[in-house]
Amino acid sequence: MTDGAGTDLPLIRHNDYSPLAPPALGEWDPALSVSVIIPAHGGQHRLDLTLAALAAQTYPAHLMEVIVVDDGSDPPLRLPEIAPPGTRIVAADPGRWGIAHAVNTGAALAEGRIIQRLDADMVVCREHIEALARWHHLAGYLVAIGAKKFVEEPELSPAHLYDGVRTGPLEAVFDLSGALPSSTEQTISRTDGLRTSRNPYHVCTGPTVSMRRETFHAVGGVDPDVLRGEDTEFAYRLAAHGVVFIPDMAARAVHLGLPAQRRDRDRAVRAVGPYLAHRVPLRRDLRKDRGRRWLVPYVEVVLHVDGDERQVRDAVSAALEGSVTDVRVTLVAPWSRLSPGRHAVLGDPSFELRLLREHFAHDERVRPADEVSPTPAPIPFRYTGPISVPLGHGSLERMIAAVQDDRSGMLVVDLGDDGTATLERTEALGRALLLGADDVPTSIKATHGVRHGDRAEFWPVPAAPAAPARKSAGTSAEKAEKSAQAAPGRPAQAPLEKPAWNPPEQPTAAPSRGDRPPAPARKPESRLSRLRSAIRKG
Repeated sequence: MTDGAGTDLPLIRHNDYSPLAPPALGEWDPALSVSVIIPAHGGQHRLDLTLAALAAQTYPAHLMEVIVVDDGSDPPLRLPEIAPPGTRIVAADPGRWGIAHAVNTGAALAEGRIIQRLDADMVVCREHIEALARWHHLAGYLVAIGAKKFVEEPELSPAHLYDGVRTGPLEAVFDLSGALPSSTEQTISRTDGLRTSRNPYHVCTGPTVSMRRETFHAVGGVDPDVLRGEDTEFAYRLAAHGVVFIPDMAARAVHLGLPAQRRDRDRAVRAVGPYLAHRVPLRRDLRKDRGRRWLVPYVEVVLHVDGDERQVRDAVSAALEGSVTDVRVTLVAPWSRLSPGRHAVLGDPSFELRLLREHFAHDERVRPADEVSPTPAPIPFRYTGPISVPLGHGSLERMIAAVQDDRSGMLVVDLGDDGTATLERTEALGRALLLGADDVPTSIKATHGVRHGDRAEFWPVPAAPAAPARKSAGTSAEKAEKSAQAAPGRPAQAPLEKPAWNPPEQPTAAPSRGDRPPAPARKPESRLSRLRSAIRKG
């Protein structure tokens, strides 16, 4: 396989990057330039320490630039004496604010082939940039994550820190005996360095992460509307893009100050919740409010408009009314040929298509498209099926459960004469596109696996109702007596009551006049009936 640029790559299945062999630190010749992006708001002294550590890096200075984005600091940040040669401070657009906006500002100015995001209160070891950058020399779709520990900010000068980082490990500068480890490191350890992780994007929490510049821009950068949890939301979109996440524990760092979760955990968790609920559909735990509509749906349902209007409407209704309600329906048809100019209404050759467009014009859950997009990202799943087989109430739920069970990238369901239905995992589809695969299903089979099923498994036939019990002779009282006699000591059951109303039996032939039963007594005329009668009579 290739990475889309013609580079031969070993097969990486899911997130198991074991086939990749990075060079040993200090024993290779880097070739890719790195742009270190540092969003900052105040904290001049901490920034001075961050830049002093970057000045001591083993990565070649001529291949590294540092862009500090001042996000409205008062007074403005200044460039300290000790900093890498290619360091500059730029001001973020005052029209917006926040970490995401600052990172995007720096990335737009970056000239390096690799973008390294780093917080302005991080002190990194001298091999940090080198350790992460070596992965990006192997493939273009990797995201490298550094390690970090939290310490209280010590009394430390930039000059002393620079000398310590340049000549020794971080322990020579900081007392790490009481350092607070990052919670993500426990996850990394438990999942064999994320190799077995189902959702490795969870640990990509921002303070030190790197990727190729084209990868950063391909997913649209960091969302400036997300003010808390912007790193997790960005990492989720990277995962949908098909990247491989690689934590490198050799890229060590110290975070100056304790995390926000330690200072006020409840408020920190609550602040992140609504941002991720709307944008990360895989966080099902955050979408428990009934009847809600979310910014990014869980499933895109693709239906090709190749039947009559009623059939299409039935298929759309089935998709929207299933047990998985968090869906968006894409109707594929040549909508663009419907000109807005004057046209015959009843005699229009595109009458059926216009009628369908008007039916769904004001439903935000249904959107028209001339063709299927290469990927539904950031929606995590995409279903495609014929309108001749509408989704059953639980079909989508069963299909998602199946691919989640074995982590397969695609499910193909045989529908017999009606063709096939497929459920694609966006992450697997994104990987195939990154690899430049000509045969997408074959690529997905190699990286994530393809599962096959039949119609009965996902469109089960409802069980036939049980046949009514055969009527036995004897009255209800006699049955109750027999039951009591059959079970001595058991209290006799009360005779079954006759239903309060039974529908009259239909005679096989009309009775003669003499045989006719007397007419039923008329019910008293209601007040409403009397009023209607009076109105009719004028």
